[in-house]
Amino acid sequence: MRFCMSIGCNNPIEPNQDFCDDCLQVQKTQSLNTEIDQHEPEAKADKNKVRMHLITGGMARAITEVAKVGTFGANKYSDGGWVFVPDGFRRYEDAQQRHAAARHMGEDNDQESGLLHLAHEAWNALAKLDLALRKG
Repeated sequence: MRFCMSIGCNNPIEPNQDFCDDCLQVQKTQSLNTEIDQHEPEAKADKNKVRMHLITGGMARAITEVAKVGTFGANKYSDGGWVFVPDGFRRYEDAQQRHAAARHMGEDNDQESGLLHLAHEAWNALAKLDLALRKG
């Protein structure tokens, strides 16, 4: 049995559907309400703003797995210490590629942490991105 892809919805759906009828109706209603004058009581000027829930809600399972990798690392080393690793970008690139190589050789989980190699890859990608953004 498949379930609706909407965040927080667990309604069953047909094999050829992605969303339940209730969520489809909400989506249609929301698309109709985008032209409300911003000074009306129900208005909220969200147009062109980052929609964080698409990641934090829509990918909650993946984010949780990456957070497990971060927790493993913090317990092994220190909270936030990854930011200060010398030549961090290159070293996280190497770590990301080691996890990718292990996964390509058929290993799903890291032997040391027991966590998915894909989650380790994602953590390392986020660490690289954050280091790059800090440089400006």
